[in-house]
Amino acid sequence: MVPGTKVTTVERCAGHDGTWGVKSEFYAASMKIGKPVFRQMASSAPDYISSDCPIAGRRIEQGIDEAGESPGRKAHPITLVRIAYGLD
Repeated sequence: MVPGTKVTTVERCAGHDGTWGVKSEFYAASMKIGKPVFRQMASSAPDYISSDCPIAGRRIEQGIDEAGESPGRKAHPITLVRIAYGLD
C-alpha cells in the first residue's frame, strides 16, 4: 500500500537449507534447487531483493549474481518498510 511500490512474491525454496547448502558436496544441488527462485526474482530487475530468512536472502543474491543478472540491493523486509516510510 506504499505508492509507487510493486511487490513481487516468490514462494519457493531458495535451496540453502542451513548447513546443507554450504557444504561443497551439496553446493551444485543447492543452486539447482534455488534456480527457479533466482530466475523469478531477477526477471523484474528489482531495486531490492528480500527474504525473511537471512540465509536464503544471501543465497538468492548469490544465485542471481552467478546467473549474470543484477540482483538489486538485498534488504530485510523490515528494512524495506523503513525505507518506504522515509525512515532510512
